[in-house]
Amino acid sequence: MEWLIELLSPGNTSLASAVMLYSFVIFAGIYLGKIKICGVSLGVTFVLFVGILLGHFGYMVHHDVLHFLRDFGLILFIFSIGMQVGPGFFSSFKEGGVRMNMLAVTGVLLNAIITVAIYYLQGGESGNTSLPEMVGIMSGAVTNTPGLGAAQQTVLQINESASTVSQDMAMGYAAAYPLGVVGIIVSLILIKVIFKIDIKKEIEEVDNDTKDSQLAPHVVTLKVTNELMAGLDIRKIHTIINANFVISRIEKPDGSVMIPTSDDKLELGDLVLLVCSAQDEETFNRFIGPVVEKKWEMIQGPVVSRKILVTKTDYNGVKLGSLRLRMGYKLNVTRVTRAGVDLLATANLRLQMGDRLTVVGKPEDIQRLGDRLGNSMKRLNEPNLFTMFIGIFIGIIVGSIPFFLPGMSVPMKLGLAGGPLVVAILISAYGTKLHLVTYTNSSANLLLREIGICLFLASVGIAAGKDFAATVFNIRGAMWVGYGLIITLIPLLVVGIIARWKYQMNYLAIIGMLSGNYTDPPALAYANKVANNDAPAVAYSTVYPLTMFMRVIVAQLLILFLAV
Repeated sequence: MEWLIELLSPGNTSLASAVMLYSFVIFAGIYLGKIKICGVSLGVTFVLFVGILLGHFGYMVHHDVLHFLRDFGLILFIFSIGMQVGPGFFSSFKEGGVRMNMLAVTGVLLNAIITVAIYYLQGGESGNTSLPEMVGIMSGAVTNTPGLGAAQQTVLQINESASTVSQDMAMGYAAAYPLGVVGIIVSLILIKVIFKIDIKKEIEEVDNDTKDSQLAPHVVTLKVTNELMAGLDIRKIHTIINANFVISRIEKPDGSVMIPTSDDKLELGDLVLLVCSAQDEETFNRFIGPVVEKKWEMIQGPVVSRKILVTKTDYNGVKLGSLRLRMGYKLNVTRVTRAGVDLLATANLRLQMGDRLTVVGKPEDIQRLGDRLGNSMKRLNEPNLFTMFIGIFIGIIVGSIPFFLPGMSVPMKLGLAGGPLVVAILISAYGTKLHLVTYTNSSANLLLREIGICLFLASVGIAAGKDFAATVFNIRGAMWVGYGLIITLIPLLVVGIIARWKYQMNYLAIIGMLSGNYTDPPALAYANKVANNDAPAVAYSTVYPLTMFMRVIVAQLLILFLAV
């Protein structure tokens, strides 16, 4: 059994030993991360603590292997996040999203300001905590691993031999992270207590707003009673009524049902199945006629409604209007479902891989369109590695471009974290215009992301474990925990109070926004449990893209401006 003892012994740096070490650290960390204390678990971040524990007992990996796995894991993680948040990154600035994002940015800046203030109050360069260590504490306090990775990359970019500084940052992160998770949830409870919030009342308010939502397509049946509209074709009606709408079906007074084209005319007594925005219903009541109750799906006839998946790359980025569905297929597309969100089927809407079209028409015509667009679930399950690796390739090039800024002794670079993140956001948002297939099913994206973050956290933990106990389990380490708690709580309370007191935001939106501000899934899980609806998740996803980007950039800027 000597071979097994040697394989499992600390200090063995063989490739087989390294693979076994990483495997153990990852599966043990994932298992222990599921354990909940007072309803809160650390999740995959527990991989870091298992790595630290084994590193403390002398387990190690060859320097080059450890650095490669750490950096490659970070790239996979960051790029997968960019591909996930990219489609909603720019749209999140529209309408109410602007206010939420500005509040989130305020929180990010407050975190940075408090971090710098603590650094100088404890003595600055002569204090017992360096600025890189404070940046590590800040990343742990806001539970943001990409920020830690970006800051570590910046330190090594400035000085390739500064591996000790990088490990110290990881220790600060580990010291602050547990209370960071707890502190976020505590702040959500404090805001509720401060403003004496009634959760039931907040839920009722969200439900009322949802009924009047202007985002989802609204389906209604109207009876044509306006004589001025009788005899007008659909094309003319589109020029008269300034709103996005689709007339899906028309039932004539004799009971026949038709799929209208732009040349078909409305007549008195027609029943019209209309898809529009909810706020436009009153306009159509005035122009066309009153709402009537009718169950179209119960009609026995040649007209049916089916869903078609866009799975052929030829139609990625193609405008819906260019398909000429009414003229070529005698079909109407009433809505497009993308990533679980229903969109109005306007002519200028660009299709993406994975879009689900709700189509109305004859079964044989729907079958022909399905054959044209692909309609193959199997095709969506195939991973699109081309876009992923060309994105990583370009991202590393972008991350290596030096930017010379006034007051900095070394040029700024986005690095291995920022470069792939920026490129992934741009590709996922605009790649369809270049006919790049940006669709990746959620399972594949999550797998890449989890593999990346596990490799990164395991590497960081193993490297930092040797000196962790001596550094953290003392008065200095206790101070780090206290610094982290301050960095966690103050910005959350300030932003939450402003959101409620000044802008009268719904509490459910506030707790979702604050969870997204710290990119913290456990806090979102708590918020969803409190709300019992998707209001916190909507707010979380609104601020998450910009917040993630800002935390990566701010962590690097603190190092470049103050630690060089």
